[in-house]
Amino acid sequence: MNVIYAVFRSRTQALAFAGEMRARGVGCHVVATPSGLGMGCGLSVRLGAEHKSTAERVVRARNYDSFYAFVSVGRMNGTSFTKKI
Repeated sequence: MNVIYAVFRSRTQALAFAGEMRARGVGCHVVATPSGLGMGCGLSVRLGAEHKSTAERVVRARNYDSFYAFVSVGRMNGTSFTKKI
C-alpha cells in the first residue's frame, strides 16, 4: 500500500484532522513528521494514498492554517527522499 503524509505545523490541528478522517471511515495514524522535511517536532497524519482526495476535501473544508502539504516518502538507492504531492 502506498502511503502519504498530511503535514501540519500544529499538533492540535494534526489531531483534529486525524479525527475528521477517522469519522469518514479512513484509517490513519498520527506520526512524527518525516525528518527530511525539517519541520522540527511537528506531527503528520499517515494515510493510504487512495484517500488523498478525501483528505484534500477535509483540509479545504476545515481551513487548517497550519497545514503544510501532502508528501510522499520513499527510498531510492538506499537514500530516503520526500516529495510534495
